[in-house]
Amino acid sequence: MKGFIYIITNENNTVLYVGVTSSLKDRIIKHKTRKHPDSFSARYNLNKLVYYEELDTIGEAIKREKQIKGGSRKDKEELIKKVNPGWVDLSGSLL
Repeated sequence: MKGFIYIITNENNTVLYVGVTSSLKDRIIKHKTRKHPDSFSARYNLNKLVYYEELDTIGEAIKREKQIKGGSRKDKEELIKKVNPGWVDLSGSLL
């Protein structure tokens, strides 16, 4: 089963959230619709997908998520800027 890691942020790019999932489209829909209103992403209005990677297995995705989460904010920003320099919402191509 494929796995995905992703980074979402808010409108002003002030808060970053790194997540992992086996279905990126479904997970992003949940973030955008605030399916879980008490979640971290809902509290901070995180609904803009700015980065994602597809990996061969969910296990690899979990390892990659931990690697990214262990890095600094600067590391995360550099990762985003490499593929999405304008920090645009990438979810349009998924939904």
